[in-house]
Amino acid sequence: MDYEALVQQELYEWETKIFRRSSWFKRLSKKTQNKINSKIPDKAHAIITTSIKQMVKATLFGSDLTTTSHYPSEHSLYERDRLLDEKLTAYRRTATAEGAGTGTGGFFLGLADFPMLLQIKMKFLFEAASIYGVETKSYEERLFLLHVFQLAFSSDEKRRETYRIIIDWENQKNGLLDMDWHVFQQEYRDYMDIIKLLQLVPGFGAVFGAYANHNLLDQLGETAKNAYRIRYLERML
Repeated sequence: MDYEALVQQELYEWETKIFRRSSWFKRLSKKTQNKINSKIPDKAHAIITTSIKQMVKATLFGSDLTTTSHYPSEHSLYERDRLLDEKLTAYRRTATAEGAGTGTGGFFLGLADFPMLLQIKMKFLFEAASIYGVETKSYEERLFLLHVFQLAFSSDEKRRETYRIIIDWENQKNGLLDMDWHVFQQEYRDYMDIIKLLQLVPGFGAVFGAYANHNLLDQLGETAKNAYRIRYLERML
């Protein structure tokens, strides 16, 4: 089997995983979070939405400034995948150390992990795009990058909806003016709440913080790799 055929098989398995029903624990957690969100006043949701929107946009801009890697256009898909794996290892190591450090500091320092981890994730996504030959200066490519982020950190229903947009990006992008920031922040918050709450527990924060950040970067790495593989293979047709 040649490498591209192997990748196609891995993409099929990834798609199968996306459409597989999540565990009962995740479904129960999502229902609980939906009930909690319904009790939060609309004004509070608006404030949170604006805050996360501004944070993400600032991080997008900052990550672009600090991501200067350029990769040869003649690299094969195999070489690009290998480079992505190397970069993921480095970013995962940084995120794990950062999670352990903020987790050690208790509640308030644990809260500081949220924007710090977001910056690491965004910087990694810019790096991933560059590895697969995607220029991220254009608005539409930054919008694609945000959809990759949303695909990685969303509920079952939203993940499937976002996946359908990504695999049909050339047709879908013209109808997308911006992200639905309210949905974006709520999906991300809900996903993070499940994983990150234990980081705020005194005495265990460092262990949980390191473990959570390691797994979150793994999730983002798999999503980015496969999303940009799809774009790369489409360009090769």
